[in-house]
Amino acid sequence: MPLGFYIIMAAQFFSALADNALLIVAIALLREMAAPEQFEPLLKLFFTVSYVALAAFVGAFADSMPKWRVMLISNTIKIGGCLMLFLGAHPLLAYAVIGLGAAAYSPAKYGILTEYLPHRLLVVANGWIEGLTVGAIILGTVLGGLLIRPDASAWLTSLDLPLVDGTFSATIAVIGLFYVIGGIFNFYIPDTGVDHKPLKNNPVYLIHDFNHCLKLLWRDKLGQISLAVTTLFWGAGATLQFIVIKWAEHNLGFNLSQASMLQGVVAIGVALGAVMAAKMISLRRSVQVIPLGVAMGLVVMAMVTVTHATLAMLLMVLVGALAGFFVVPMNALLQHRGHILMGAGHSIAVQNFNENLSILVMTGLYALLIMSGLSIDVVIMMFGLFVAGMMLMVKCHHERNQREFDSVALLDDHKH
Repeated sequence: MPLGFYIIMAAQFFSALADNALLIVAIALLREMAAPEQFEPLLKLFFTVSYVALAAFVGAFADSMPKWRVMLISNTIKIGGCLMLFLGAHPLLAYAVIGLGAAAYSPAKYGILTEYLPHRLLVVANGWIEGLTVGAIILGTVLGGLLIRPDASAWLTSLDLPLVDGTFSATIAVIGLFYVIGGIFNFYIPDTGVDHKPLKNNPVYLIHDFNHCLKLLWRDKLGQISLAVTTLFWGAGATLQFIVIKWAEHNLGFNLSQASMLQGVVAIGVALGAVMAAKMISLRRSVQVIPLGVAMGLVVMAMVTVTHATLAMLLMVLVGALAGFFVVPMNALLQHRGHILMGAGHSIAVQNFNENLSILVMTGLYALLIMSGLSIDVVIMMFGLFVAGMMLMVKCHHERNQREFDSVALLDDHKH
């Protein structure tokens, strides 16, 4: 891989690391403020609103200037959100601004790969991005958990840093540093020299164009299956982040810092599953992994019986490994179909729109269930059944597609 690729990866890693560390800190801040419980999943809701609301525009914005500049602007928006939190803005509002930066960042980080690398390296490059993103989630969540520990907070406060008063401002300042490091790497990302399309300033055209791409991917027989699976996966994954924290506190007696470590364990499982899938599953056989999604839903339901920490960790690794194993081939299939049907930038915008809409709906429903006073065990059972049931429906739909497709082929044979 050329050097520029590693610079792109470093910029992406530090930016994502800070996003995930800040989520744990924002949860701790909400608890410090004695905010209602349902505010915690709403953090994810506020973060992803921009992805959904701006889906039609961020792809065009990313294609309108050199990608390194788009990444730099987006990262600066994230720094602004971090600064708002530092200055005492409400965590939901500050995290929404960070989400705005992340939404603009996403098409640029994927789009630059297709501009910078030859096609034969794209699958490997995507593997790197997925792997590093998972790494950033693990380390970011763990880092957030460590930084909110009383001993770490006390040590940071004792350093008497300028402008820092109170435990949280020191923690937020440390995380802000990671955004700044990511921003510095942005300056060294090579310019790919690709011609850029001037940004169409007609929002109606952009929405119409996006809508066309959305329909195109949902109508494609393979595109719709991979899109349905990844959409469900990201919605379920985001909700599981909050379920795990609540479950660890309720069933295992963990505090927020320990519970965030358990989230890291899930991500380790995802990384293991992703590596195994990359080795064992070819693009052609990618749809064969769908039953693992059903299995994941059923395994999640076993969480309610677990009260022992070691067993909990093993279960979390298993849930993560099943998730990683089935989402990586589906992601590759989706990118492949998207690239063929409409080009990488548009297809990533469509994928982001669907996945983040799913995150909005599922974390929103989870917040409602928590508000209604249901116990976490009941929520886990409902969640597991929902995931398993939906995956089963996708599997049946794919089999029906196959039968229709085959029968059409048979009809063609009959004519000859």
